[in-house]
Amino acid sequence: MLKKILIVDDTKTWLIFHKDLIEKLYGDLFEITLANSAMEAFNIIRHNIDDPFCLVITDLQMETDYEPQLAGEWLIEKIKGLKEYSTSHIVIISAMYNIEQIAEKYNVECISKNMLINNRLLLKFVFEKLMPFLNNI
Repeated sequence: MLKKILIVDDTKTWLIFHKDLIEKLYGDLFEITLANSAMEAFNIIRHNIDDPFCLVITDLQMETDYEPQLAGEWLIEKIKGLKEYSTSHIVIISAMYNIEQIAEKYNVECISKNMLINNRLLLKFVFEKLMPFLNNI
């Protein structure tokens, strides 16, 4: 059975960038689902409650429905509150200036979009770090 990944970003070009990069690095090792907003992602997550995603990659700045909290931060809190997702991992990929503080607050991985553009192997580095955990899910 393929491991499932959910990618969440409100910019279609970033969704395709992440999907294409994962497929280039790992071929068809993962089943990838895309979501355009935090709310759409959470609905997908709830729909897959019995077969959770092993990894969720999310942007922080998307729809503004959750202000003063960022949409991606809202999504992370929702995922962390689901016992079925207790072994799932989250990676924030965002251009937010405080991405590291938010990632540390929720004990998740992060990659700056600016850095990822210049070095696509950063995603591979994070995947390699998580791979032992992803393989055990």
